[in-house]
Amino acid sequence: MEDVVALSREVGAGLRESGKTLATAESCTGGLVGHLITEVPGSSHYFLGGVVAYHNDVKHRILGVKQETLDTVGAVSAECAKEMAQGIRRLVHADIGVSVTGIAGPTGGTPEKPVGLTYIHLSAPDCEYGEVFVWKGGRHENKWASARAALRLVLRFLKGEICLGD
Repeated sequence: MEDVVALSREVGAGLRESGKTLATAESCTGGLVGHLITEVPGSSHYFLGGVVAYHNDVKHRILGVKQETLDTVGAVSAECAKEMAQGIRRLVHADIGVSVTGIAGPTGGTPEKPVGLTYIHLSAPDCEYGEVFVWKGGRHENKWASARAALRLVLRFLKGEICLGD
């Protein structure tokens, strides 16, 4: 766990240095990203909060994911991840929103959407950036891999490695 806490510290330092705030919208990670961020003392200076939107109704009603998105491409999709990240930014007035939605396993997968399929999205005023992964671990490993990837995505944004010139 220490490497992930070190990553959380690095994200926190980047947020402090930039003066930006962060919020999370999580599904398959069940709040793990927010938990890791708040493992760092002083995180209240840059972490505004998060929503664990496990059920589609919460994704729709609280985060503003379009019902059409849920009905056509589903909760485990790039579109849903984008709308979740945008929704949490809007909801809590954060500079950066990061979302995670996927199938942690061990059940719930299909041939089109296998266990481990995970979408992560970052939304900021001048940046919309998403990634997709297919983790090969069990439920625990998939959740941790997703949380790590979300933190790395925020860090890459803060370092200016993504959304340059977009």
